Amino acid sequence: MVILCELIGTLIVAVTIFYIYCKHVKFNFWRNRSIFLHDAYMKYKDHQAFGLYMFLKPFLVIADPDLIRTVLTKDFESFQDRGLHFNEKLNPLYDNLFFMNGNRWNNMRKKMTPIFTPKKINQMFAIVKECGEELTKFLETKAKMKESVEMKDMFARYTIDVIMSTAFGIQSDCIKEPNNEYQIQGKNILRIKIIRFILSISIPKIMDFFSIPLTDRSITSFYTNIFRKTVEYRQAHKVIKEDFMDLLIQLMEKGHVDDDKKTDATINKLTMEEAIAQSVLFFVAGFETSAATATFALYELAHNEDIQSKVHKEIDEVLAKHKDGLTSKTIKEMEYVEKVIDGAKFGKMQTKVGLVSLLSKYKFKPHSQTAVPFIFNEKSVGLAVKGGIHLIIEQR
Repeated sequence: MVILCELIGTLIVAVTIFYIYCKHVKFNFWRNRSIFLHDAYMKYKDHQAFGLYMFLKPFLVIADPDLIRTVLTKDFESFQDRGLHFNEKLNPLYDNLFFMNGNRWNNMRKKMTPIFTPKKINQMFAIVKECGEELTKFLETKAKMKESVEMKDMFARYTIDVIMSTAFGIQSDCIKEPNNEYQIQGKNILRIKIIRFILSISIPKIMDFFSIPLTDRSITSFYTNIFRKTVEYRQAHKVIKEDFMDLLIQLMEKGHVDDDKKTDATINKLTMEEAIAQSVLFFVAGFETSAATATFALYELAHNEDIQSKVHKEIDEVLAKHKDGLTSKTIKEMEYVEKVIDGAKFGKMQTKVGLVSLLSKYKFKPHSQTAVPFIFNEKSVGLAVKGGIHLIIEQR
């Protein structure tokens, strides 16, 4: 049934594309999809905003930096609807803050905001540090042999271990066991089936009628089962680890996290399904982005030895002053490292811990397998380089 529906969907999409192409000759999104938005922006960059169609659905693209800032900060409550709506019964993992709108989005934001305070994030530093130490230990043999390492894959395994530990309470061991089930499912959740996505955006009623989910049910079952089992175990054995999982359990049991002074008594408790969806959002938002950021940072350091030497020097000096080694306090003292890598809250912390852990022990050099300058993979959802980024790792 699903295959038949996808074939029907393919036919509908093909006819729609042909119609739009004939009517709007320059509307060639699918022929040049990797550069379409760039072309549109260059054409209308002198305008504050411009419109375009994703098939029959109109979208607004804001081009003016000041207007973008206003929309994303000051007036964000009026623009939180991203126009991507999915049936949460068919797609429970998509019932999260990114896809919600209206009152549901507002209520969920109030619940989730206290989770990302500096205090709460610092409480998870030990978990992140442990993953950083595991990464450093794993690469020790390669550093002794001065081997090359594909850094994007390496950091992806590291970030999966971090997020699975903090958001799902699971020791995934992706660093030590590449291509295990956790890494495979982590990659699968980022692979969007184009036909299903097109149908969900343009004619969602077809997806609803035939009960076709955007994400394979096996992926939904995987994350649902591990999250539910961890919650049940912690509640039964009163386990507290001060991670994101604990905070989500508090939202399920109380409707707010401990020491939240702005608690709104009218906010309902989080359901198990909602908690799972927020945890998956946390995974998706922090997995690919942090891995890419750390990878590109190391690439630049490998090609700029003087800057890498300054980073090494600062790391050594700061760590030498503190007997406790790498802590949330010492990492904040690394001002030059802060100039090399910046980001938002937890994402920045896990990226910096991974980088500092490696740079405290190793140095990196360019490898001939990686092009200079590198070439982006324009078909990738996130920032990715064709052929990957291979660097030579050496002991300091």
